[in-house]
Amino acid sequence: MSILNEIIQYKRKETEERKKLYPVDLLKRSIYYKAPCISLKQYILRPDKNGIIAEFKRKSPSRGIINERAEVEKTSIGYMQGGASALSVLTDEKFFGGKSNDLITARKFNYCPILRKDFIIDTYQIEEAKSIGADAILLIASVLTKKEIYSFTEKAHSLGMEVLLEFYSADELDKYSETIDLAGINNRNLKNFNVDFDNAAKMVQMLPENTVKVAESGITKPEDILTLKEKGFDGFLIGETFMKSINPENACRKFIQDLKKISKETLYSK
Repeated sequence: MSILNEIIQYKRKETEERKKLYPVDLLKRSIYYKAPCISLKQYILRPDKNGIIAEFKRKSPSRGIINERAEVEKTSIGYMQGGASALSVLTDEKFFGGKSNDLITARKFNYCPILRKDFIIDTYQIEEAKSIGADAILLIASVLTKKEIYSFTEKAHSLGMEVLLEFYSADELDKYSETIDLAGINNRNLKNFNVDFDNAAKMVQMLPENTVKVAESGITKPEDILTLKEKGFDGFLIGETFMKSINPENACRKFIQDLKKISKETLYSK
């Protein structure tokens, strides 16, 4: 069994348990449930921003422990003060060490778009995302049918949230839906975990031109952003590169400062 299949199997059981513990009627009492959302799509496209979605992630199945000591409040505030366009917060506990309270904390201290990064397989999780303050949700094409993607997107939109649909390979692109808000392409090969920007570049050309495109995984240096921009990407989700530092917020700030510097140098050299 692949790790992704293991995660989805576990997620189905976990979601059924959470439905019993926290019914939708209870979720609707949250102060965030009726609050307006902030558009991730608009922030990614803002000309005064850089399109970076800075992620808070404690661990991953492929990398193990990344940063157990980082604090959500300090890190998320630092990410935004450092110049990130948006936040991504992992809320899966078993495999990524996250929790819903991480996103609630990030929401409490930041006015910016927040993506709930999790493995969504049930509309209940979309209600839950809204109740904890998310502005957008991640859907993974490889674990959902096209019908589910459409219905989950409709549900998210009904609650004011946006959808980032993630693809790993070209054979998943037939699940693309015009109703989604952003399309993500994971640069990492799930079979060998190698990063391949060339494959991502081929895939991005297969998407409709007006799609807001987000590059995910494997971005380690500012030069990668320039390369991916040239290939047609608008947004850039970065997690481990920041989180592996003792102070992720400082790593983010320096990355963005260096990005601005090389962007100017590249502009002047033309």
